[in-house]
Amino acid sequence: MTTTSRRCAAHRCRTAVALACVGLALAACQRPTGDFGRAAPSVVHDRLMPQAGAELATRRGEPVSRFNLTDDERELRDRGWTLIRPPSSKDWIEGSRTELMRTRILPETGGSADANRYYAYLRSDRYASSEVRYDRVIADVTADAALVDPFCRVVMRVEKADQERLRALGRRKVSTAEELAGAQARVWENRRYTDWAAQALRYRLVSYRQAIDALEIETPSSDKVWDANTAWKRLAAEIIRLEKGCDDDNRYGQSEPPRRSRIYSNWGTERAAPQK
Repeated sequence: MTTTSRRCAAHRCRTAVALACVGLALAACQRPTGDFGRAAPSVVHDRLMPQAGAELATRRGEPVSRFNLTDDERELRDRGWTLIRPPSSKDWIEGSRTELMRTRILPETGGSADANRYYAYLRSDRYASSEVRYDRVIADVTADAALVDPFCRVVMRVEKADQERLRALGRRKVSTAEELAGAQARVWENRRYTDWAAQALRYRLVSYRQAIDALEIETPSSDKVWDANTAWKRLAAEIIRLEKGCDDDNRYGQSEPPRRSRIYSNWGTERAAPQK
């Protein structure tokens, strides 16, 4: 078998896998969840669907890198998934659509999600007390805000590695077309995932805002509304921080250190007692 024949056979095999995986994905593709909301290992979601998505993305003309993922790039995708998936775990329709976009079986379509879906699922839950819904929103908002800092840290490490990757490529006198395309595609994929996570957080912020406003009308509770708004402002500040490059100066609640009293710097109205 010639080299061309082997390449054609491999391409047909990947195409067959892609089509088979699309069928699996359309049947039931919401990514399984493990402890603490993390993605659970899955052959279908971690291997088969991404392989299918890579083939379909290539056909759409999108950049696709065949490079192996670094540890930080893998962590970027794992942590980003907790931010990209729908805020309500019961929203399996949106969850399936998001998973199809994550694995690139479907092209990413930002801004098409309905922000009212979160409150619709929250309102449908039957609780013994109406204030439990406020607690649910506060817990979700607080949990999302806590996820931004570790995601920011891995984003900065990945960006630093991407810069080194491009510098190393520039230092080489001769680089193959495959190396050049792979490096550029991987940088694009990393930035795309970071931008998608920030966009998903903005969607969550709007969803939580609508839920808090709706709860204030449907089941008023001044104390809970204050707590919910405080948590919402913290999440908003963390999102701004992510969008501004994870600068620690933009962290919520961070203020300048207290200034030393002028009394201790030889300034003030105190004067030494006059000597007679």
